[in-house]
Amino acid sequence: MNALTRITRGIRTAFKDGRVKGLLAFTVGMILWASVFYHFVEGWSWLDSIYFSVVTISTVGFGDFSPETAVGKIFTMFYIIVGLGVFVTAATTVADTILSQDDKKTDE
Repeated sequence: MNALTRITRGIRTAFKDGRVKGLLAFTVGMILWASVFYHFVEGWSWLDSIYFSVVTISTVGFGDFSPETAVGKIFTMFYIIVGLGVFVTAATTVADTILSQDDKKTDE
């Protein structure tokens, strides 16, 4: 149970960090921006658009959806290149904040 407590404490600390908040807000903004694009350009439902945006930016890529239009395919290529960097940076920053919090407790 001690490990779960440390992880929970680390997550709470991470979400108080301004860097983490900013990166997560930017990541959510990118997902919403892409979702609006897919909704209107590809004609997908809001749920499908958000789902595809999250699956794509997180590199899961189930393959159950794919853009049909040329504009959608071009947008997706740029979204993957930019979004992957943003997503990895956000995930790394959250993990680093959690781990550094754990290190601070060990030093005390």
